[in-house]
Amino acid sequence: MKIKSVNPHDGSINQVYQTYNRQKVKNIVTKAQKAYLEWSRISYENRAKSLSKVAELLEKRETKLSEMMTNEMGKTISSGLAEIRKCAWVCKYYAQNGKRFLKDEEIETEAPKSYVTFNPLGIILAIMPWNFPFWQVFRFWAPAMIAGNATILKHASNVPGCALLIEKLINEAVLPKDIFQSVLIPAKNVDFLINNPYIKAVTMTGSSSAGKSVATQAGKVLKKTVLELGGNDPYLILEDADLEKAANLCYQSKMINAGQSCIAAKRFIVERKIASEFIDFFYQLMKNTIQGDPTNSETKLGPMARIDLRSNLHEQVRKSIVKGAKCILGGKIPKGKGAYYPATILTDVKAGMPAYEEELFGPVATIITVNNQKEAVRIANDSRFGLGAAVFSKDLEKAERIAKHDLKAGSCFVNSFVKSDPRLPFGGIKDSGYGRELSSYGIKEFVNIKTVYLE
Repeated sequence: MKIKSVNPHDGSINQVYQTYNRQKVKNIVTKAQKAYLEWSRISYENRAKSLSKVAELLEKRETKLSEMMTNEMGKTISSGLAEIRKCAWVCKYYAQNGKRFLKDEEIETEAPKSYVTFNPLGIILAIMPWNFPFWQVFRFWAPAMIAGNATILKHASNVPGCALLIEKLINEAVLPKDIFQSVLIPAKNVDFLINNPYIKAVTMTGSSSAGKSVATQAGKVLKKTVLELGGNDPYLILEDADLEKAANLCYQSKMINAGQSCIAAKRFIVERKIASEFIDFFYQLMKNTIQGDPTNSETKLGPMARIDLRSNLHEQVRKSIVKGAKCILGGKIPKGKGAYYPATILTDVKAGMPAYEEELFGPVATIITVNNQKEAVRIANDSRFGLGAAVFSKDLEKAERIAKHDLKAGSCFVNSFVKSDPRLPFGGIKDSGYGRELSSYGIKEFVNIKTVYLE
């Protein structure tokens, strides 16, 4: 079986890759286990040096790595450069803080000495998506490796070149070799990999349906999972918000990666009194978005990652319009090559429409008008997802209260758009998954939190 890497800008084929058979995959896991046994005995200081070397290589090769993302999934070149720099940041962060996060924690009991220590688990399997093909990998890998684990990556099938570049870069900077490896396999062979006895845990970022499938298989063999799944993030714009600022931040969030981000703003829930004014600000920003070739530094909106993803998004838009939504901008597939879709705004969105119920993974903004704050919170929580949320208001005390107590999500931001940060835990609830990545919380997901008691 072969994997085709297709450029979404024009449909041309970048390269064709041969998938790995089961014996090759088994050999890769065996090598990773051998590397783990060596790596787990290396000091934190030496692991940190390796992690810092990876950061150096990322920064040195940022242009080449960004170009691979652009060619394989259509990310604008400026966004690609920012992604690689963020990967270098997370590597530096854990190089500096990993040892401190995993320091033994003494706990006072009746014993002369009792404490908690943190041991690596072994090989962690990562099943990663195409939308942030470097960041999604490095945000799990950096804490897992500093903790002493080995890692195997099963990347999305449309970014094999990114997967192999990551493997090459890490193995150039980290010894022993094989501490990180990529496997080019179809999704149907993932269960075979999960069942390998050397695989001790699985982390996955992707759709809710895929997450449930992975969790089911891992559960059958009692292996831990961390899942970061889809989102339908609500952004509440209250009547006392700074509307121009709110519109700018909402626009930035909506258009991250052509809207192909789990934590991109999805549903804009606006109080009726200021809805018209907010929409005017937001409309102008969306209308003036420069769309085109992602290799052009002026481009703000490149193609979507694949034609089928664009088709699915357009069908969601079409069905929402049939059910009564109004399309005030975009909503039509442009002529020509590539997986392009225009900046689109839907208003008058209500329950029962795809634009209300489902995740619209692309440059489509959904605007829902409400009568008051209470209704805004109710609609924000009226979703099977719970990844991120934001609230905009000049009353910081009120906005913080809503973020802290009322919104049901893993991350809630006030007067800012939701973003991941190595210093803060990241993850969701409900159909957006479970477990946390990043910060001191994320590094402890893939360790044995062991009690030691001395009498």
